[in-house]
Amino acid sequence: MNSRWSAPRLAVATSICTLVIGAVGLFVMVFLNAFVLDEYDAYGEVPIPGRASLDLPQGEVTVSLHTMVTGSGSGLPVPPLRLRVSAPDGAADPVVTESIGATTTVNNDARVRVWVMQVSTAGVYEISVDGQVQGYINPRLAFGHGSEYGWLPWLFGGLAALGVLELIASVVWSARESRRARPIPTVGPNVHQPTGYQLTDQAVRLEQLKTIAALRDSGALTEAEFEAEKRRIMES
Repeated sequence: MNSRWSAPRLAVATSICTLVIGAVGLFVMVFLNAFVLDEYDAYGEVPIPGRASLDLPQGEVTVSLHTMVTGSGSGLPVPPLRLRVSAPDGAADPVVTESIGATTTVNNDARVRVWVMQVSTAGVYEISVDGQVQGYINPRLAFGHGSEYGWLPWLFGGLAALGVLELIASVVWSARESRRARPIPTVGPNVHQPTGYQLTDQAVRLEQLKTIAALRDSGALTEAEFEAEKRRIMES
């Protein structure tokens, strides 16, 4: 195999593999994070309306609306809700920030993130919930955390983007190598030689110069490639 051809082809194949791995990995991790690894109810649930005591760890806690739905829809609308969280003695109340997420539905069991809480001290917190949920089936607030592998979709997404850039660069490289590999004919295609006529060296050079000039004018050769080929012909 021509070594000048093998490197561009290998680059194209490598970039395609990188793109495929990145795209497949991104799809798989998004699916797993949404449906398998997201422990949205890890710390318990509170019915709406209702109250309960939950043991919450220090750090970020997600609060999601969890209910049953009938049929299929594009999203789970969040009704007006009121959340009150009382910290144990000596601990500061959690900082609650609204953070509406995407709806996840599995077999008519739907959930959507509503808030994110920053808990400063681990302990048992008193939680009460109320809201306009008359149209919902068994509504409750779930307290948990997202997937521990939330960074992997970003990794595979970056890998897919890198594969796209590599593919573009390798295709351009391969096209340039293909153009350079084309042999330059000794005599122009429109030159007809009488039978038995032998061209002199000067005539051969002249025809070669005409040929590379035509290739340059058509864009098949760059100016630098034209000059390099011209020097080669004149020195031969």
